[in-house]
Amino acid sequence: MTKPTHGPMSMRRILAGVLGGVLMMTGVSTGQAATPAGVVDRGPECVILLHGLARTAKSMQPLSKVLQAQGYTTVVPDYPSRKYDIEVLAETTIPKALAECREQGASVVHFVSHSLGGILVRWYLVHHRPIELGRVVMLGPPNHGSEVGDKLSWVPGVRRFHGPVWDQLTTAPDSIPNALGPADYAPGIIAGTRTINLILSLLIPGKDDGKVSVKSARLE
Repeated sequence: MTKPTHGPMSMRRILAGVLGGVLMMTGVSTGQAATPAGVVDRGPECVILLHGLARTAKSMQPLSKVLQAQGYTTVVPDYPSRKYDIEVLAETTIPKALAECREQGASVVHFVSHSLGGILVRWYLVHHRPIELGRVVMLGPPNHGSEVGDKLSWVPGVRRFHGPVWDQLTTAPDSIPNALGPADYAPGIIAGTRTINLILSLLIPGKDDGKVSVKSARLE
């Protein structure tokens, strides 16, 4: 499911609110929900929140606080998004986050990702499948690559600033996002339709949020 959002987006007011709706629409209640009669309580539910390229864990903290208020435990790893490629980032970041959820006693683990974080989750789930896997919610993910990345690679310093992942996030058929295939788990995708960067939007066909097109965010 891909859910477009309209108007300026506030991480605290809109993304957090829509996130709660997506989790509920995909069949997941909050961690505080009552357990129906005859059903064994699965225990605490943990959410791993992964930030995007050139961001830090701090950008996901408001969302983490909202989820904690709804009864979830959360893990918000910080990872060097501009230093290593997608494979290394996924293999070094997600296992540690899963271990933290397990230490908290979680029996269900959900993922919430922004931008590049969604590609790390997709890559990891193709190669590993945690038995506790719940839902996967992606905010503005370049699931079919980045048109901006295609068209700005010639600009001096762009590759150096963004690091190895820049060349991995193209829209080429053999790029990592396109090579990962459809999801065989339960994803929810939130895509913005009003730009945060008018200049970059000129490089992106169709509706977009100034970084990723709605078309690229969609995932089978």
